Amino acid sequence: MDRAKNIQRLALETFDLCIIGGGASGAGCALDAALRGLKVALIEKTDFAAETSSRSTKLVHGGVRYLEQAFKNLDFAQLRQVRHGLEERNIVLKNAPHLAHPIGLITPVFSWWEGLYFYLGLKIYDWFAGKNSRFPSSRWLSRKETLQRMPGLSTRIHSSVLYYDGQMEDARYCLALVQSAAQLEAVVANHLEVIDFQKDATGKITAASVKDSLEEAPPFSIKATQFLNCTGPFADQIRHLANPGLPQRIRPSKGVHLVLSPEILQSSEAMLIPRTRDGRMVFAVPFEGYLLLGTTDEPYSAVNEEPVVESRERRFLLETLQPFVSKKIEPGHFSAGFGGIRPLILASSPSFQRSRQTKSVLRDHEVERDPNSGLISLLGGKWTTYRLMAHDALEEVCRNIPGIAQSAQGRVTPASTTQEHTLVGAEDHDPEQWKKLFETYGLEADICRHLASKYGSLAHKVANIAHDCPELRERIVPLFPFLKAEIIYTVRFEMARTIRDFLARRIRLEIMDWEAAKQATPVVARWMGQELGWSEPETQENIHAYLILLESFRQRAQIND
Repeated sequence: MDRAKNIQRLALETFDLCIIGGGASGAGCALDAALRGLKVALIEKTDFAAETSSRSTKLVHGGVRYLEQAFKNLDFAQLRQVRHGLEERNIVLKNAPHLAHPIGLITPVFSWWEGLYFYLGLKIYDWFAGKNSRFPSSRWLSRKETLQRMPGLSTRIHSSVLYYDGQMEDARYCLALVQSAAQLEAVVANHLEVIDFQKDATGKITAASVKDSLEEAPPFSIKATQFLNCTGPFADQIRHLANPGLPQRIRPSKGVHLVLSPEILQSSEAMLIPRTRDGRMVFAVPFEGYLLLGTTDEPYSAVNEEPVVESRERRFLLETLQPFVSKKIEPGHFSAGFGGIRPLILASSPSFQRSRQTKSVLRDHEVERDPNSGLISLLGGKWTTYRLMAHDALEEVCRNIPGIAQSAQGRVTPASTTQEHTLVGAEDHDPEQWKKLFETYGLEADICRHLASKYGSLAHKVANIAHDCPELRERIVPLFPFLKAEIIYTVRFEMARTIRDFLARRIRLEIMDWEAAKQATPVVARWMGQELGWSEPETQENIHAYLILLESFRQRAQIND
């Protein structure tokens, strides 16, 4: 994860595969390819998981909504998606148990009949999960037991149905995939933007011209046999850069989440709101000591503009939550929010293209190869099935690399082994690791829990940095478990290069509490600047730019209206 050294290699070497996009699908493909023995380059325009892959609801699931729609519409494609998701959630948790774990979800109901409907539906969900599921079975809870588990719920409820899915730390899970690929000799770099492609006499791509957005340096070329487009909602931009004549395939959809005080539900379990006025399901999920509420769903065409929480979206989500909780939700309960773009696949049917309802679109994926340019694109999908997406993409990549063996059925050798590959940080996972950190380094218990859950087996490296410098043992901001030592560690070993890389994706403070992120900014800039050699004017400029960004989030959400 040495960015400067990796950029030198990207400019000088030739690769079997160059992957464009460092989100869940791109990072998953990089790991799959590296495990197959390919020489891999992975580049990302901003930061790893900077877009859709860090802005999820943090759930690893088969999709209760898909199951309901499948039975209502007799749609076997929806059932296939549910089955794949339920199978994959076990693997997601197994391969990085420090970053993903089971979580209970309570579905409140207001009548006996409603309870029966969801109980039967979730029993079918359990049945689809199979006997080898790592998750407990669903249960119908009485009103008394429901309120004991979730005291903040409205006393008007009749009962609830409890079921289980997975929860993940999405940005750091993506980073673990990138680190795991790098450990297998993949050459990875963030903040590199593809600005053009170079082609041979037949029109096939031979190299990508990239620009380093952090350095004032001329563009350089990355040479590879195959290029794989994993840019999610931006996939059409790369496709059209390779071949302007290709039809549009991505239909972007915006979803936002609010971050609220945990006192609203007072529970370690999540809540599923099964009905909203626009026909969606909304989740209220505990995350990092806060309550994550989302998501919305509406068409979004301005993909080059960051999706943020607008006041109408905030009001919609709070109005959806309020009938289910006893406490009146006040402006002071709202601490942050974020938006993301779903890369839904556009079908060819004219009637589909005219539809305004993105909530009914299946979150499946496709692998497309442009015969003219040779560009392979991985389109659509969702976090839970990232590994299947990578497998399908790499099968197509390998079929187009000379010298790779293929069976009569079209399968390629070497085969994917990602199902059994433990990710960086998950080696010799110990749920009690935080206690060893506490005993060895004398750090406070909440800090030790945080380090163990974010860095896994590598947590001791952060603790060692703190041990060697007393000032780095200090918290970045009071009341939060984040150490100044983490700034140093993430710059040196996780390729953090901007204030936002650190606050938004390495420790997640930006998406939890805008005011705390504001307080942390000068501290982060000081230590990051020392590591990266920023001048004082550069440091102040970076602080100013990030604080303006945070303030723009507050203004768009209009917290106090």
